[in-house]
Amino acid sequence: MDIWTGITTVLIVLLFISGFLGYIKWQLNFLAIFVLVVFWFVALYNGLVRVRTRAREAFSDIDVQLKRRHDLIPNLVETVKGYAAHEKGVFEKVTEARSRAMGAKTVGERAKAENALSKALMTLYAVSERYPDLKASTNFLELQREIRDTEDKIQAARRFYNTNVRDLNIRVETFPANLIASTLGFKKIEFFEIEAPAEREAPKVKF
Repeated sequence: MDIWTGITTVLIVLLFISGFLGYIKWQLNFLAIFVLVVFWFVALYNGLVRVRTRAREAFSDIDVQLKRRHDLIPNLVETVKGYAAHEKGVFEKVTEARSRAMGAKTVGERAKAENALSKALMTLYAVSERYPDLKASTNFLELQREIRDTEDKIQAARRFYNTNVRDLNIRVETFPANLIASTLGFKKIEFFEIEAPAEREAPKVKF
């Protein structure tokens, strides 16, 4: 509940009590309560809209960075192919994981697909350890740096998104916002749960 909603709620209660005790004429009391109820409703609605809008904007930032990572991956695969063309199985797994990530629809599906893509990339990085010339390649190092930089931005955007999702979900479920949330189409939103790079277990690649 924001401060204006709280103040309005208190005023409504005070006006109702004062009218009951006879301090204010009932006609004026009802009018004042009606005006405050309208103000209270508008304040609740605007608060829900603000949090939902922030969550949507935050996910747009995630989407931009995910697309950037998707765009970088084919170049990374082609670079590795130049040094390790026979690692066909690894390339196929990365390509398939990228396709699934690009085709995922819901927030939950996208998070699951992106985690799978991250694991496929870790396998690709592990394979590169076999090839000193590849590890020393300026192009490979730059692509790897760009992807990791993009993953850091994804994590920052994810944290901001999840914070706003948490705030919205709390409002949707708690009094007094829950009185109007479902009626006006405000629903709980899924968190975007994607593993941070440091949390991923490095895959074991057998040579």
